[in-house]
Amino acid sequence: MLQLLLRKSIYGLLVLAGVVMLVFMLFQGFGDPARLVLGQTGDSATIQNIRKELALDKPRWKQFVLYLNDVSPVSVYSKDDIQTRQLKGLFIGGDTKVGLKFPYLRRSYQTKRQVSDMLWDALPQTIVLALVAMCIATVLGIFLGILAAVKHNTWWDGAAIFTSILGISAPSFFMGIVIAYLFGFVLSDYTGLHMTGSLYEVDTFNGVHLQLRNVLLPAITLGIRPLAVIAQLTRSAMLDVLEQDYIRTAYAKGLTQWQVITRHALRNALNPVVTAITGWFAELLAGAFFVEYIFGWNGIGKLTVDALEKLDFPVVMGSVLITASCFIVVNLLSDLLYGIIDPRVRLN
Repeated sequence: MLQLLLRKSIYGLLVLAGVVMLVFMLFQGFGDPARLVLGQTGDSATIQNIRKELALDKPRWKQFVLYLNDVSPVSVYSKDDIQTRQLKGLFIGGDTKVGLKFPYLRRSYQTKRQVSDMLWDALPQTIVLALVAMCIATVLGIFLGILAAVKHNTWWDGAAIFTSILGISAPSFFMGIVIAYLFGFVLSDYTGLHMTGSLYEVDTFNGVHLQLRNVLLPAITLGIRPLAVIAQLTRSAMLDVLEQDYIRTAYAKGLTQWQVITRHALRNALNPVVTAITGWFAELLAGAFFVEYIFGWNGIGKLTVDALEKLDFPVVMGSVLITASCFIVVNLLSDLLYGIIDPRVRLN
């Protein structure tokens, strides 16, 4: 198991290196960053100074090396750069220092804030949204899948299949608009919910306060598709397991249907479901962009869409790197879960 995790970690680092290269190349040539920093009123001398400050006057390969040095946890910097960029980490050396640091994602063109600070402000809200959506999808999906398998070839089974197909087919942005309009506007007096809102809201008199109800509509919207997939996978896996000999033996020993399902069938049917849950959770972290934008949820998705509108490329590049890192971490955690649920994974 340890060797598997080590191999997966190496693969993850290689994937992350590829993402860094792709992100850097992707945003080359999309506007002049110096002009984006100053706007359209900057004179040529000031623009040249900004280009020099951002290392835009250097060859592309050298710009990439500098960018790689910024995002790498092990980096080399001058003493002045460490103070100017407010780098956080442990550095040793004289005028040129080698250090172990948090990745430096540079500064926003528009707000001049550290991109890492902006992302860390938004990331918790995206994680909360993804977790709530995944909890809703997991609980309801497994329940519907078990119900469809136990009530095989009945109207319960047909209704579960139809609902899951409908959930898979419905685009998230379309469902978001429908759900926001229906429950956040038309039925707002009955539901007490609003079309837009974030986890924290600022009140002039009471300051910042938590608004958990705002997570409900975007979480349901985000959880519809994984719910449908989990329900179908649970149904299929349960049907296969329920036909095994040891299930018939369990019934022959006098166990009730509930005991057979919870003690024997469900545990052995969970592997493909865990694969779907972990995969979808990573995808929800990355795929919440339009849902967050529709519901005004101040997470990484909304931050990235706003940055794209303003051509604020450091923010976009930082969010892509954070999302890729989340994918890698979630995949490693899924491998650990396989070992806990199925001991055969540890043996292999």
